[in-house]
Amino acid sequence: MEAGVEKVVGMRSLTKTVLAALLLMAGGGRAAEPPPAPRLPASPAAWSAAAATDVDYAYATLLENHPGVIDPANPGFKAKLRTARAAGLALASRAQSPAGYAAAIARFNTVIGDGHAGALATLDAQVLPPARWPGFLTVWRGDGLFVYASEPGGPTAGSRVMSCDGTAVRTLLLTHVFRFIGRSAEPGNWWTRSVNLFVDTGNPFVTPPRRCRFQTHGGVENRDLAWTPVNAAYQAWREAAYNGDVQPVGQTEPAKGLIWIAMPTFEPDATQRDTYRAMVADIAAHRDRVLNARAVVIDLRANQGGSSDWSLDLAGALWGQGRVDRTISAYNRGVQIWWRASRANADYAARLVDILKDEKQTRMAEEFTPVAAGLATAQAKGEPFFVEPPDPPAAPASGGEPPPLNTPVYVITPGQCASACLDALDTFTRFANTRLIGAPSSADSTYLEVRAQPAPSGLSVVIVPNKMWVRRPRPAGGFYKPDIRLTSLRWSSAEFQAAIERDLARRAN
Repeated sequence: MEAGVEKVVGMRSLTKTVLAALLLMAGGGRAAEPPPAPRLPASPAAWSAAAATDVDYAYATLLENHPGVIDPANPGFKAKLRTARAAGLALASRAQSPAGYAAAIARFNTVIGDGHAGALATLDAQVLPPARWPGFLTVWRGDGLFVYASEPGGPTAGSRVMSCDGTAVRTLLLTHVFRFIGRSAEPGNWWTRSVNLFVDTGNPFVTPPRRCRFQTHGGVENRDLAWTPVNAAYQAWREAAYNGDVQPVGQTEPAKGLIWIAMPTFEPDATQRDTYRAMVADIAAHRDRVLNARAVVIDLRANQGGSSDWSLDLAGALWGQGRVDRTISAYNRGVQIWWRASRANADYAARLVDILKDEKQTRMAEEFTPVAAGLATAQAKGEPFFVEPPDPPAAPASGGEPPPLNTPVYVITPGQCASACLDALDTFTRFANTRLIGAPSSADSTYLEVRAQPAPSGLSVVIVPNKMWVRRPRPAGGFYKPDIRLTSLRWSSAEFQAAIERDLARRAN
């Protein structure tokens, strides 16, 4: 479940390291405890019962802790939660295997339709049937599904998939893919989730396509599909199909005057954090390079969120910290952050402060400490929410402003850009010299700051958002459309560079 592991503090986000640590906190308690050991059901009926029990557990946990349950601006939330429970239980009654269990949990998620809330099956891969494929993978490129790559004898790369077994491909994606993963209302999800149509994970509620119709340069051809276990080619092609050749964190200059800044994750490990800090410091210290560049490219391919600090720091180095602070302060004027003051949420917040200190994320620990204290106080008083006090307006810069950045800035946007990646787009697009290139982004609800609460069975975890944004400028479900949509079959750096060079030439004329 993409974005379900992103965490946001106030208007900041944290790292996947935090989720790993929180998974040790069975039930969200302050003391780190081992997660419950999985108890694998021993019969088809037991798998069905386990699925029903865990759907009910996820429902009850969200009912007790999710801010949407008592959000005055979302009176329909509880009804949607009940509908999700009913959908999950309907499949649970027919789930007689590990794959059936996973499908019932997944259906509960897709009805909720929020990457920051739901449940996630944590079954070991050895328990599930091995994945299969027909020897090719597909990608969505704006208005259709195309073969990305194929083993010898398979459909030609670039062929358009028209239908399978007499059903149009768009309908198949809705029934075979989006019924169990992703959100079909978001265009960006079509760019990233459509690869799953030709991957069989053993879901008993989906029949893999048997015969498909392809549009090729030479006409139309029909092919019978032979499903076999996935292999090394599948592994190599899968992520490349929708992300391309993802570059490591860092700054390069692939062509004279073209500054390329790769930010594939906002959940960096220790080495990546050091690289980010050094890169931002270098840009700030040698700002004349970006001021005089032909263009700056910010490459977000593979980025699904994490900590918005990294994009804010980069924006400060590019446009000037004071200018960015004032712009974002004005953009978020009137926004409030409300935290659901349940016992488990308050315990999570207290533990999180310790985790941040252990990670030596001092600034974020200092920012989150009053949140933890406020949640504890509100929970003790029986108040439904802790409302964060607003940030003071950003002060005018002292000592004068640095020169404005007028260099064209291109931001490569992938379809899975969510959470803190969307925060980055909120920031970068405040400045008129920014253009987005790639795919439509993903979208968020207004419910954020997730924690993971293991189910007693040990077979799944519940993803619980702890807070909500009130009056956020970007609405729930809002996404970004690219100024330049790149529909090339391969999302390579060379393809993006060529498209950017074409746009620069157009702008020069």
